Amino acid sequence: MKKLLFKILFILLGFGIYPSVDSLAQETAFVVSNSPMQDVVIPNYHYDFIPDFTYEMVDERIKKMETEMPFELNDKIFSFIHYFTVRNREYMKMILSRKENFFPLYVKTLKAHQMPQEIQYLSIIESGLDPRIKSHAGAMGLWQFMPATGRMYGMYVNQDIDDRMDPEKSTDAAAKYLKSLYGMFGDWEVALAAYNCGPGNVQKAKRRSGGKTTFWEIYEYLPKETRSYVPQFQAMIYILNHLEEHNLHMEEPTYPIAYEEIKFDKAFHLEKLAEYSNVCLEDLVELNPSIKNGKVPESNISLSIKIPKSKILYVKENLAWIGDSLSKSYRPLLSTSDIIASNNQNSSNQLTYKVKSGDMLGKIASKYGVSVTNLMQWNNLGSSIIHVGQLLYIYSGSPSESVTSNSSQNLADNGTRSSSSKTYTVKPGDSLWNISQKHSLSIEQIKRLNNLNSTTIKPGQRLIIG
Repeated sequence: MKKLLFKILFILLGFGIYPSVDSLAQETAFVVSNSPMQDVVIPNYHYDFIPDFTYEMVDERIKKMETEMPFELNDKIFSFIHYFTVRNREYMKMILSRKENFFPLYVKTLKAHQMPQEIQYLSIIESGLDPRIKSHAGAMGLWQFMPATGRMYGMYVNQDIDDRMDPEKSTDAAAKYLKSLYGMFGDWEVALAAYNCGPGNVQKAKRRSGGKTTFWEIYEYLPKETRSYVPQFQAMIYILNHLEEHNLHMEEPTYPIAYEEIKFDKAFHLEKLAEYSNVCLEDLVELNPSIKNGKVPESNISLSIKIPKSKILYVKENLAWIGDSLSKSYRPLLSTSDIIASNNQNSSNQLTYKVKSGDMLGKIASKYGVSVTNLMQWNNLGSSIIHVGQLLYIYSGSPSESVTSNSSQNLADNGTRSSSSKTYTVKPGDSLWNISQKHSLSIEQIKRLNNLNSTTIKPGQRLIIG
Protein backbone atom coordinates (compact mmCIF):
# COMPACT_ATOMS: atom_id res chain seq x y z
CA MET A 1 0.00 0.00 0.00
CA LYS A 2 2.76 2.39 1.00
CA LYS A 3 4.76 1.74 -2.19
CA LEU A 4 1.66 2.18 -4.33
CA LEU A 5 0.82 5.52 -2.69
CA PHE A 6 4.29 6.98 -3.22
CA LYS A 7 4.36 5.69 -6.80
CA ILE A 8 1.07 7.49 -7.51
CA LEU A 9 2.40 10.62 -5.78
CA PHE A 10 5.56 10.72 -7.92
CA ILE A 11 3.48 10.21 -11.11
CA LEU A 12 1.25 13.13 -10.14
CA LEU A 13 4.24 15.33 -9.40
CA GLY A 14 5.74 14.43 -12.75
CA PHE A 15 2.63 15.71 -14.53
CA GLY A 16 2.58 18.89 -12.42
CA ILE A 17 -0.46 17.73 -10.42
CA TYR A 18 -0.05 18.64 -6.75
CA PRO A 19 -2.36 17.02 -4.21
CA SER A 20 -3.60 19.27 -1.45
CA VAL A 21 -1.70 19.46 1.81
CA ASP A 22 -4.68 18.04 3.75
CA SER A 23 -5.24 15.07 1.47
CA LEU A 24 -1.53 14.26 1.46
CA ALA A 25 -1.44 14.37 5.26
CA GLN A 26 -4.49 12.09 5.54
CA GLU A 27 -3.11 9.49 3.16
CA THR A 28 0.29 9.55 4.85
CA ALA A 29 -1.32 9.10 8.26
CA PHE A 30 -3.25 6.12 6.90
CA VAL A 31 -0.07 4.47 5.65
CA VAL A 32 1.73 4.99 8.96
CA SER A 33 -1.13 3.75 11.13
CA ASN A 34 -1.63 0.65 8.99
CA SER A 35 2.00 -0.21 8.50
CA PRO A 36 3.61 -2.96 10.53
CA MET A 37 6.75 -0.77 10.58
CA GLN A 38 6.18 1.82 13.29
CA ASP A 39 9.49 3.65 12.61
CA VAL A 40 8.73 4.62 8.99
CA VAL A 41 10.33 7.98 8.14
CA ILE A 42 7.95 10.14 6.11
CA PRO A 43 9.72 12.19 3.39
CA ASN A 44 9.57 15.97 3.79
CA TYR A 45 8.41 17.43 0.46
CA HIS A 46 9.53 21.06 0.17
CA TYR A 47 7.43 23.44 -1.82
CA ASP A 48 7.00 27.20 -2.04
CA PHE A 49 3.78 27.85 -0.21
CA ILE A 50 2.07 31.04 -1.39
CA PRO A 51 -0.36 32.40 1.21
CA ASP A 52 -3.70 33.69 0.00
CA PHE A 53 -4.41 37.37 0.43
CA THR A 54 -7.06 39.83 -0.61
CA TYR A 55 -7.16 43.50 -1.47
CA GLU A 56 -8.85 44.21 1.87
CA MET A 57 -6.12 42.36 3.82
CA VAL A 58 -3.35 44.31 2.10
CA ASP A 59 -5.21 47.59 2.53
CA GLU A 60 -5.56 46.98 6.28
CA ARG A 61 -1.84 46.18 6.61
CA ILE A 62 -0.82 49.33 4.72
CA LYS A 63 -3.03 51.51 6.91
CA LYS A 64 -1.23 50.17 9.98
CA MET A 65 2.24 50.83 8.55
CA GLU A 66 4.23 53.69 10.07
CA THR A 67 6.25 55.12 7.19
CA GLU A 68 7.85 58.46 6.42
CA MET A 69 6.36 58.24 2.93
CA PRO A 70 2.71 57.19 3.52
CA PHE A 71 0.64 55.96 0.57
CA GLU A 72 -2.84 54.61 -0.09
CA LEU A 73 -3.52 51.30 -1.81
CA ASN A 74 -5.16 51.28 -5.23
CA ASP A 75 -5.63 48.72 -8.00
CA LYS A 76 -2.35 49.56 -9.72
CA ILE A 77 -0.27 49.15 -6.56
CA PHE A 78 -2.15 45.96 -5.65
CA SER A 79 -1.48 44.45 -9.09
CA PHE A 80 2.28 44.90 -8.57
CA ILE A 81 2.08 43.45 -5.05
CA HIS A 82 0.38 40.39 -6.56
CA TYR A 83 2.93 40.18 -9.36
CA PHE A 84 5.99 40.22 -7.08
CA THR A 85 4.58 37.99 -4.33
CA VAL A 86 2.84 35.42 -6.55
CA ARG A 87 3.90 35.44 -10.19
CA ASN A 88 7.54 36.53 -9.82
CA ARG A 89 8.64 35.27 -6.42
CA GLU A 90 12.05 34.33 -7.82
CA TYR A 91 12.77 38.01 -8.40
CA MET A 92 11.92 38.80 -4.78
CA LYS A 93 14.17 35.96 -3.57
CA MET A 94 17.01 37.41 -5.62
CA ILE A 95 16.39 40.85 -4.08
CA LEU A 96 16.40 39.38 -0.58
CA SER A 97 19.69 37.61 -1.25
CA ARG A 98 21.30 40.93 -2.25
CA LYS A 99 19.69 43.45 0.08
CA GLU A 100 22.14 43.10 2.99
CA ASN A 101 24.96 44.12 0.64
CA PHE A 102 23.47 47.59 0.12
CA PHE A 103 20.63 48.43 2.53
CA PRO A 104 22.92 49.29 5.48
CA LEU A 105 24.67 51.80 3.20
CA TYR A 106 21.31 53.19 2.03
CA VAL A 107 20.06 53.63 5.60
CA LYS A 108 23.24 55.47 6.62
CA THR A 109 23.22 57.76 3.54
CA LEU A 110 19.53 58.64 3.72
CA LYS A 111 19.86 59.40 7.42
CA ALA A 112 22.80 61.71 6.70
CA HIS A 113 20.70 63.58 4.13
CA GLN A 114 17.61 63.61 6.40
CA MET A 115 15.48 61.78 3.86
CA PRO A 116 12.73 59.13 4.22
CA GLN A 117 14.17 55.65 4.72
CA GLU A 118 11.68 54.16 2.26
CA ILE A 119 13.68 55.66 -0.61
CA GLN A 120 16.12 52.75 -0.23
CA TYR A 121 13.54 50.53 -1.97
CA LEU A 122 13.77 52.66 -5.11
CA SER A 123 17.09 51.04 -5.99
CA ILE A 124 15.26 47.71 -6.34
CA ILE A 125 13.11 49.18 -9.10
CA GLU A 126 16.07 50.91 -10.72
CA SER A 127 18.59 48.09 -10.83
CA GLY A 128 17.48 44.98 -8.98
CA LEU A 129 20.40 45.77 -6.63
CA ASP A 130 22.97 45.05 -9.34
CA PRO A 131 25.75 47.71 -9.25
CA ARG A 132 26.99 46.82 -12.75
CA ILE A 133 23.68 46.73 -14.62
CA LYS A 134 23.37 48.96 -17.70
CA SER A 135 20.14 50.01 -19.39
CA HIS A 136 19.58 50.15 -23.13
CA ALA A 137 19.71 53.96 -22.85
CA GLY A 138 23.14 53.91 -21.19
CA ALA A 139 22.09 54.42 -17.54
CA MET A 140 24.39 52.56 -15.17
CA GLY A 141 24.63 51.26 -11.62
CA LEU A 142 22.41 50.77 -8.58
CA TRP A 143 20.69 54.10 -9.15
CA GLN A 144 20.86 54.13 -12.98
CA PHE A 145 22.61 57.43 -13.65
CA MET A 146 23.15 58.64 -17.19
CA PRO A 147 26.77 59.76 -17.86
CA ALA A 148 25.96 63.49 -17.91
CA THR A 149 23.94 63.39 -14.69
CA GLY A 150 26.65 61.29 -13.05
CA ARG A 151 29.32 63.87 -13.90
CA MET A 152 27.01 66.64 -12.65
CA TYR A 153 27.09 64.95 -9.24
CA GLY A 154 30.85 64.44 -9.18
CA MET A 155 31.12 60.93 -10.58
CA TYR A 156 34.02 60.21 -12.93
CA VAL A 157 33.08 58.39 -16.14
CA ASN A 158 35.57 57.26 -18.80
CA GLN A 159 36.55 54.07 -20.61
CA ASP A 160 38.37 52.66 -17.55
CA ILE A 161 36.58 54.17 -14.53
CA ASP A 162 32.84 54.56 -14.01
CA ASP A 163 31.87 55.86 -10.58
CA ARG A 164 28.21 55.21 -11.34
CA MET A 165 28.97 51.59 -10.41
CA ASP A 166 30.45 52.62 -7.05
CA PRO A 167 27.74 51.97 -4.40
CA GLU A 168 28.85 54.75 -2.02
CA LYS A 169 29.31 57.46 -4.65
CA SER A 170 26.17 56.63 -6.61
CA THR A 171 24.00 56.36 -3.47
CA ASP A 172 25.19 59.73 -2.22
CA ALA A 173 24.56 61.24 -5.66
CA ALA A 174 21.08 59.69 -5.82
CA ALA A 175 20.22 61.13 -2.40
CA LYS A 176 21.35 64.60 -3.47
CA TYR A 177 19.48 64.42 -6.78
CA LEU A 178 16.24 63.14 -5.21
CA LYS A 179 16.44 65.78 -2.50
CA SER A 180 16.79 68.50 -5.13
CA LEU A 181 13.77 67.09 -7.00
CA TYR A 182 11.74 67.10 -3.79
CA GLY A 183 12.73 70.72 -3.28
CA MET A 184 11.51 71.43 -6.81
CA PHE A 185 8.11 69.71 -6.55
CA GLY A 186 7.40 69.50 -2.80
CA ASP A 187 5.99 65.97 -3.12
CA TRP A 188 7.97 62.72 -2.83
CA GLU A 189 5.82 60.74 -5.29
CA VAL A 190 6.25 63.47 -7.90
CA ALA A 191 9.97 63.71 -7.12
CA LEU A 192 10.30 59.95 -7.77
CA ALA A 193 8.45 60.35 -11.07
CA ALA A 194 10.89 63.13 -12.03
CA TYR A 195 13.83 60.87 -11.13
CA ASN A 196 12.51 58.37 -13.65
CA CYS A 197 11.44 60.57 -16.57
CA GLY A 198 13.14 63.89 -15.84
CA PRO A 199 11.75 67.08 -14.27
CA GLY A 200 10.89 68.47 -17.71
CA ASN A 201 8.42 65.68 -18.42
CA VAL A 202 6.85 66.12 -15.00
CA GLN A 203 6.42 69.87 -15.58
CA LYS A 204 4.82 69.09 -18.93
CA ALA A 205 2.41 66.61 -17.26
CA LYS A 206 1.47 69.23 -14.69
CA ARG A 207 0.68 71.77 -17.42
CA ARG A 208 -1.37 69.24 -19.41
CA SER A 209 -3.34 68.32 -16.28
CA GLY A 210 -4.35 71.91 -15.79
CA GLY A 211 -1.92 72.66 -13.00
CA LYS A 212 -2.47 69.61 -10.78
CA THR A 213 0.34 68.87 -8.36
CA THR A 214 0.13 65.28 -7.03
CA PHE A 215 1.35 62.11 -8.76
CA TRP A 216 -2.07 60.50 -9.13
CA GLU A 217 -3.56 63.79 -10.41
CA ILE A 218 -0.99 64.00 -13.22
CA TYR A 219 -0.75 60.20 -13.68
CA GLU A 220 -2.50 60.06 -17.09
CA TYR A 221 -0.15 62.67 -18.54
CA LEU A 222 3.12 61.03 -17.53
CA PRO A 223 5.16 58.68 -19.76
CA LYS A 224 3.94 55.06 -19.66
CA GLU A 225 7.05 53.75 -17.88
CA THR A 226 6.74 56.38 -15.13
CA ARG A 227 3.10 55.44 -14.52
CA SER A 228 4.33 51.98 -13.50
CA TYR A 229 7.48 53.19 -11.77
CA VAL A 230 5.98 54.79 -8.66
CA PRO A 231 3.36 52.03 -8.01
CA GLN A 232 6.13 49.41 -8.24
CA PHE A 233 8.14 51.36 -5.68
CA GLN A 234 5.15 51.52 -3.34
CA ALA A 235 4.53 47.79 -3.82
CA MET A 236 8.12 47.20 -2.65
CA ILE A 237 7.55 49.31 0.47
CA TYR A 238 4.66 47.03 1.38
CA ILE A 239 6.33 43.72 0.47
CA LEU A 240 9.64 44.39 2.25
CA ASN A 241 7.66 45.21 5.40
CA HIS A 242 5.43 42.10 5.16
CA LEU A 243 7.74 39.29 4.08
CA GLU A 244 6.42 36.81 6.64
CA GLU A 245 2.82 37.29 5.53
CA HIS A 246 3.85 36.23 2.01
CA ASN A 247 6.20 33.43 3.06
CA LEU A 248 9.22 35.22 1.62
CA HIS A 249 12.51 34.47 3.35
CA MET A 250 16.16 35.21 2.75
CA GLU A 251 17.80 32.23 1.09
CA GLU A 252 21.61 32.24 0.96
CA PRO A 253 22.00 35.98 1.62
CA THR A 254 25.24 37.74 0.76
CA TYR A 255 26.88 40.34 2.99
CA PRO A 256 29.28 43.19 2.21
CA ILE A 257 33.01 42.65 2.63
CA ALA A 258 34.51 44.81 5.39
CA TYR A 259 37.17 47.07 3.87
CA GLU A 260 39.49 50.04 4.27
CA GLU A 261 40.61 52.42 1.52
CA ILE A 262 44.19 52.98 0.37
CA LYS A 263 45.55 55.35 -2.27
CA PHE A 264 48.45 53.96 -4.29
CA ASP A 265 48.80 57.15 -6.38
CA LYS A 266 49.90 55.27 -9.48
CA ALA A 267 48.49 53.43 -12.46
CA PHE A 268 48.27 49.67 -12.02
CA HIS A 269 46.36 46.49 -12.82
CA LEU A 270 44.02 44.96 -10.23
CA GLU A 271 45.33 41.52 -11.12
CA LYS A 272 48.84 42.57 -10.08
CA LEU A 273 47.57 44.16 -6.86
CA ALA A 274 45.87 40.87 -6.02
CA GLU A 275 49.11 39.03 -6.72
CA TYR A 276 51.36 41.28 -4.62
CA SER A 277 48.96 41.77 -1.71
CA ASN A 278 47.65 38.19 -1.47
CA VAL A 279 44.10 39.51 -1.84
CA CYS A 280 41.54 37.47 -3.75
CA LEU A 281 41.05 39.13 -7.16
CA GLU A 282 37.30 38.46 -7.03
CA ASP A 283 37.11 40.38 -3.73
CA LEU A 284 38.98 43.34 -5.23
CA VAL A 285 36.65 43.38 -8.24
CA GLU A 286 33.58 43.20 -6.00
CA LEU A 287 34.82 45.97 -3.71
CA ASN A 288 35.86 48.24 -6.61
CA PRO A 289 33.11 47.89 -9.23
CA SER A 290 33.87 51.30 -10.76
CA ILE A 291 37.14 49.91 -12.19
CA LYS A 292 35.84 48.62 -15.51
CA ASN A 293 38.76 46.96 -17.28
CA GLY A 294 40.75 45.70 -14.33
CA LYS A 295 43.13 48.66 -14.32
CA VAL A 296 43.54 52.07 -12.76
CA PRO A 297 44.82 54.37 -15.54
CA GLU A 298 47.19 57.33 -15.28
CA SER A 299 44.20 59.69 -15.42
CA ASN A 300 42.79 58.24 -12.18
CA ILE A 301 45.85 57.48 -10.05
CA SER A 302 44.32 59.33 -7.08
CA LEU A 303 41.49 56.77 -6.91
CA SER A 304 41.05 55.21 -3.46
CA ILE A 305 41.14 51.41 -3.62
CA LYS A 306 39.05 49.33 -1.24
CA ILE A 307 41.04 46.51 0.38
CA PRO A 308 39.47 43.74 2.52
CA LYS A 309 40.10 44.46 6.20
CA SER A 310 41.52 40.98 6.63
CA LYS A 311 44.46 42.01 4.40
CA ILE A 312 44.80 45.68 5.25
CA LEU A 313 47.58 45.28 7.84
CA TYR A 314 49.75 43.29 5.41
CA VAL A 315 49.22 45.85 2.64
CA LYS A 316 50.05 48.80 4.91
CA GLU A 317 53.21 47.14 6.22
CA ASN A 318 54.39 46.37 2.69
CA LEU A 319 53.00 49.42 0.91
CA ALA A 320 56.38 50.68 -0.38
CA TRP A 321 57.43 47.56 -2.26
CA ILE A 322 53.86 46.73 -3.36
CA GLY A 323 53.56 50.22 -4.85
CA ASP A 324 56.92 49.94 -6.57
CA SER A 325 56.05 46.51 -7.96
CA LEU A 326 52.74 47.84 -9.26
CA SER A 327 54.56 50.67 -11.07
CA LYS A 328 57.04 48.30 -12.67
CA SER A 329 54.34 45.89 -13.82
CA TYR A 330 52.04 48.54 -15.30
CA ARG A 331 52.46 49.12 -19.02
CA PRO A 332 50.36 51.63 -20.97
CA LEU A 333 49.06 50.57 -24.36
CA LEU A 334 52.10 51.74 -26.35
CA SER A 335 53.69 50.09 -29.34
CA THR A 336 57.39 49.17 -29.05
CA SER A 337 58.41 52.06 -31.27
CA ASP A 338 56.32 54.48 -29.22
CA ILE A 339 57.91 53.31 -25.96
CA ILE A 340 61.41 53.72 -27.40
CA ALA A 341 60.51 57.12 -28.78
CA SER A 342 58.96 58.32 -25.51
CA ASN A 343 61.96 57.12 -23.51
CA ASN A 344 64.28 59.08 -25.79
CA GLN A 345 62.32 62.31 -25.61
CA ASN A 346 64.08 65.20 -23.92
CA SER A 347 62.28 66.85 -21.04
CA SER A 348 61.02 69.83 -23.02
CA ASN A 349 58.96 67.51 -25.25
CA GLN A 350 57.27 65.52 -22.50
CA LEU A 351 54.16 67.49 -21.65
CA THR A 352 50.84 67.36 -19.87
CA TYR A 353 47.92 68.99 -21.67
CA LYS A 354 44.65 69.93 -19.97
CA VAL A 355 41.67 69.64 -22.33
CA LYS A 356 39.73 72.87 -22.82
CA SER A 357 36.26 73.55 -24.17
CA GLY A 358 36.14 73.01 -27.94
CA ASP A 359 39.19 70.73 -28.04
CA MET A 360 39.26 67.59 -30.19
CA LEU A 361 41.95 64.94 -30.41
CA GLY A 362 42.66 65.78 -34.05
CA LYS A 363 43.11 69.44 -33.23
CA ILE A 364 45.47 68.69 -30.31
CA ALA A 365 47.44 66.13 -32.33
CA SER A 366 47.88 68.58 -35.20
CA LYS A 367 48.94 71.37 -32.85
CA TYR A 368 51.80 69.31 -31.40
CA GLY A 369 52.83 67.41 -34.51
CA VAL A 370 51.74 63.94 -33.36
CA SER A 371 49.27 61.41 -34.72
CA VAL A 372 45.83 60.82 -33.20
CA THR A 373 46.74 57.12 -32.90
CA ASN A 374 49.80 57.89 -30.78
CA LEU A 375 47.85 60.37 -28.67
CA MET A 376 45.23 57.68 -27.96
CA GLN A 377 47.87 55.06 -27.16
CA TRP A 378 49.85 57.33 -24.84
CA ASN A 379 46.69 58.06 -22.83
CA ASN A 380 45.00 54.63 -22.95
CA LEU A 381 42.01 56.09 -24.82
CA GLY A 382 39.52 53.58 -26.21
CA SER A 383 37.86 56.24 -28.39
CA SER A 384 38.46 59.79 -29.59
CA ILE A 385 36.06 61.21 -26.99
CA ILE A 386 37.74 63.58 -24.52
CA HIS A 387 36.34 65.76 -21.76
CA VAL A 388 37.01 69.27 -20.51
CA GLY A 389 39.58 69.15 -17.71
CA GLN A 390 40.99 65.78 -18.76
CA LEU A 391 44.79 65.48 -18.69
CA LEU A 392 46.57 64.18 -21.80
CA TYR A 393 50.23 63.14 -21.93
CA ILE A 394 52.17 64.13 -25.05
CA TYR A 395 55.64 62.69 -25.72
CA SER A 396 56.58 64.52 -28.91
CA GLY A 397 55.92 67.81 -30.68
CA SER A 398 56.74 71.35 -29.59
CA PRO A 399 55.68 72.79 -26.29
CA SER A 400 53.27 75.67 -26.28
CA GLU A 401 52.07 78.17 -23.74
CA SER A 402 48.72 76.35 -23.59
CA VAL A 403 50.48 73.21 -22.41
CA THR A 404 51.53 73.04 -18.76
CA SER A 405 54.47 70.85 -17.85
CA ASN A 406 54.29 69.44 -14.34
CA SER A 407 57.93 70.40 -13.95
CA SER A 408 56.93 74.07 -13.80
CA GLN A 409 55.49 73.48 -10.33
CA ASN A 410 58.20 71.23 -8.99
CA LEU A 411 61.14 73.25 -10.28
CA ALA A 412 60.10 76.52 -8.68
CA ASP A 413 63.35 78.17 -7.69
CA ASN A 414 63.56 78.53 -3.92
CA GLY A 415 66.88 80.38 -4.06
CA THR A 416 69.01 77.30 -3.43
CA ARG A 417 68.90 75.77 -6.92
CA SER A 418 70.94 76.70 -9.93
CA SER A 419 70.64 76.10 -13.66
CA SER A 420 73.34 73.45 -13.32
CA SER A 421 71.08 71.16 -11.23
CA LYS A 422 70.95 67.57 -12.44
CA THR A 423 67.42 66.58 -13.45
CA TYR A 424 65.48 63.47 -14.38
CA THR A 425 62.31 63.32 -16.49
CA VAL A 426 59.68 60.89 -15.19
CA LYS A 427 58.72 58.11 -17.62
CA PRO A 428 55.59 55.92 -17.69
CA GLY A 429 55.90 53.28 -14.95
CA ASP A 430 58.32 55.30 -12.81
CA SER A 431 57.91 55.67 -9.06
CA LEU A 432 59.93 57.68 -6.54
CA TRP A 433 61.27 54.43 -5.14
CA ASN A 434 62.81 53.12 -8.39
CA ILE A 435 64.12 56.62 -9.26
CA SER A 436 65.77 56.79 -5.84
CA GLN A 437 67.41 53.41 -6.43
CA LYS A 438 68.75 54.43 -9.84
CA HIS A 439 70.31 57.64 -8.56
CA SER A 440 71.45 56.56 -5.06
CA LEU A 441 69.10 58.92 -3.27
CA SER A 442 66.45 58.35 -0.64
CA ILE A 443 62.81 59.09 -1.37
CA GLU A 444 62.87 61.81 1.27
CA GLN A 445 65.87 63.48 -0.41
CA ILE A 446 64.06 63.58 -3.75
CA LYS A 447 60.93 64.96 -2.09
CA ARG A 448 62.97 67.63 -0.30
CA LEU A 449 64.86 68.64 -3.46
CA ASN A 450 61.61 69.05 -5.37
CA ASN A 451 59.30 70.42 -2.64
CA LEU A 452 57.05 67.36 -2.96
CA ASN A 453 54.36 66.81 -0.34
CA SER A 454 53.57 63.26 -1.51
CA THR A 455 55.08 60.46 -3.58
CA THR A 456 52.79 61.22 -6.52
CA ILE A 457 54.65 61.82 -9.79
CA LYS A 458 53.53 61.85 -13.42
CA PRO A 459 55.15 61.05 -16.79
CA GLY A 460 56.85 64.15 -18.21
CA GLN A 461 57.52 65.65 -14.77
CA ARG A 462 61.12 66.88 -14.28
CA LEU A 463 62.73 66.08 -10.95
CA ILE A 464 65.93 67.48 -9.49
CA ILE A 465 68.14 64.57 -8.49
CA GLY A 466 71.43 66.38 -7.75
